[in-house]
Amino acid sequence: MNPVASLELRSVDLQSPRNNQAHHTQEMGLKRLIVRRGQPFMLQLHFNRPFHQGTDHITFIAETGPAPMELSGTRATFSLTQTRQGNVWSASDFTIDSNLLSVSLFTPSNAVIGSYTLKIETSQGQGYSSTHSLGTFFLLFNPWSTEDDVYLPSETLLREYIMMDYGFVYKGQERFITSWPWNYGQFEEDIIDICFEILNKSLYFLENPSKDCSQRSDVVYICRVVSAMINSNDDNGVLQGNWGEDYSLGVSPLEWNGSVAILRQWSARGGKPVKYGQCWVFAGVMCTVMRCLGVPTRIVSSFRSAHNVDGNLTLDTYYDRNAEMLSTPKRDKIWNFHVWNECWMIRKDLPPGYNGWQVLDPTPQETSSGLFCCGPASVRAIREGDVHLPYDTPFVYAEVNADEVIWLFGDGQVQEILAHNTSSIGKNISTKMVGSDQHQNITSSYKYPEGSPEERSVFMKASKKMLGSRRASSPFLDLLGSRDSQDQPAQLQLHLARTPEWGQDLLLKLHARRVPNRTHPRGPIKLQVRFCAQALLHEGDTQGPLWRQIVHLNLDFGEEIEWPLLLPYINYRNKLTDEKLIRVSGIAEVEETERSILVLKDISLKPPHLSIEVSGRAEVGKALRVHISFTNTQTVALSHCTMVLEGSGLIRGQLSNDLGTLAAGHTIQIQLDLYPFKAGHRQLQVLISSNEVKEIKGYKDISVAAAGAS
Repeated sequence: MNPVASLELRSVDLQSPRNNQAHHTQEMGLKRLIVRRGQPFMLQLHFNRPFHQGTDHITFIAETGPAPMELSGTRATFSLTQTRQGNVWSASDFTIDSNLLSVSLFTPSNAVIGSYTLKIETSQGQGYSSTHSLGTFFLLFNPWSTEDDVYLPSETLLREYIMMDYGFVYKGQERFITSWPWNYGQFEEDIIDICFEILNKSLYFLENPSKDCSQRSDVVYICRVVSAMINSNDDNGVLQGNWGEDYSLGVSPLEWNGSVAILRQWSARGGKPVKYGQCWVFAGVMCTVMRCLGVPTRIVSSFRSAHNVDGNLTLDTYYDRNAEMLSTPKRDKIWNFHVWNECWMIRKDLPPGYNGWQVLDPTPQETSSGLFCCGPASVRAIREGDVHLPYDTPFVYAEVNADEVIWLFGDGQVQEILAHNTSSIGKNISTKMVGSDQHQNITSSYKYPEGSPEERSVFMKASKKMLGSRRASSPFLDLLGSRDSQDQPAQLQLHLARTPEWGQDLLLKLHARRVPNRTHPRGPIKLQVRFCAQALLHEGDTQGPLWRQIVHLNLDFGEEIEWPLLLPYINYRNKLTDEKLIRVSGIAEVEETERSILVLKDISLKPPHLSIEVSGRAEVGKALRVHISFTNTQTVALSHCTMVLEGSGLIRGQLSNDLGTLAAGHTIQIQLDLYPFKAGHRQLQVLISSNEVKEIKGYKDISVAAAGAS
């Protein structure tokens, strides 16, 4: 009797279209196998003869990283069995159809993520064995799996925080929040390769590749590596920060529409940092990377966000008697707004109760374990003041809770406290509302209501832990526990009389009201109010004065006065930064008490409006006519205008046009055809930039039908 021929592999079908669909990775393409851990996937093996269960033996070998080892979790060997063996690598539930073997492969829910090679070893009894390559596959985190540390039990939230490839960054200031569209593009076909390239260029990998890869099963570890690699302060990270005004060697942070162009440029140049980023760019790119890897992620903006270097929970600001905000050598800052990420995960490294959203901040502010990264810090730990819990919780707590002390400075020394604000930091903390283009205020998830007993109690608890022995000798000890407001004979407020638009004069009103106080309970008072306007930089600093005015007021008891103020366009025309932010400060000297009263107003200038319309029905592969209209409502021409269009599933890469100079009052109308290549909900982002105004942005949500759909 002739012996049975050796089992030899003729071909393999990784069934990428079917598997990718089942694993929610079809948007990344159907040619390569991209699966999520903790979930089975099917493949078909075509042999030279039928598989004989009793005599043929098949062992699968999956490997990732430069030196795969079973002990490190980067190599797995597992034999073909009839049923699955639990939360371990397995090949089971097979069927035989002539020479075709269909088999289900399962990866454990705590497997290392990465790019894997897959092989089989075939043998008969103790005899000859041969090895055959089956190909490669990517393994990602699985927020659909109940056993995965990133499990998110809501299909609605998964659509928003994993599958949505566009979103918004919220900028401006607390009373004038502006929405910036951002193209995440995490499903563009090369982005997954770039994400793992980022991991492979981290200092952790370069120092010890095997150890680094073995830790890639841990979402907390991955988050910290990515947070460090998005900035380039320690390594060849993705983005170089620039908070100045000279972007001539790169691209202004305001001129990015999304993450894809940044990631592709970084990869194409061999890992050379891309110029330039600021907080919203860092956070936008990190959101792309984390969603691509399978971690539910969102962008969060906090208005008036503290950068408290020394951890004393107090930030000091100084003004002179002319109401000019003074620069200081201290690195403490109050950002107009700051943008970070939240990632959803189980925190097995923390006591129970701290799962859920965790803060990750890739903007390089302070080091953590020697590298410029931040988090993950549990949002619940921040709310409860549990600042002893890792990672970087004290820093994030201070970002949203620090107290602000404003001083009057003169003759080389501090003269009086103008204000002690316990609720001016961490305002209107916002993220994109699920299923909507609107923003959602999530401040209550970070802290109790300002001024409530719970909020002050948490603040005192956190300050004791953060200040320790320093607290007893702190000159701010009384301030930290104090809730007394200053006793002043008048209340001052600044209001805008109309919407502030760039290129127009700014109209404000000073509202003054005489109120009783201990030292001067009744009778008239005289005020001399000095006003100063300064360009406000994103990180909270100011430039030199661009406008001054002095107002004299007489206030009788109970009287209220409104005084108009005009800040002409000519005063700020060439003196603002690209952010177009102005701080108007006023300091009133009360003749009767020789005390000073501070009044502040931050103004965010509204850029010109951009209109985007589409004609007809959007369908994959068919021309979609887009109409873009822009009117220069300014009193001056806009020079060197350029337009950039971007949108995942609508445009491959970017479309750019030079528009030249647009005269004051003139309108430009552009028509072009797009050819959508992906069905579903898409967003077209349009940026028009000029020498005078950098951030004229618009967007259009577009629903694209599948090809041939009726």
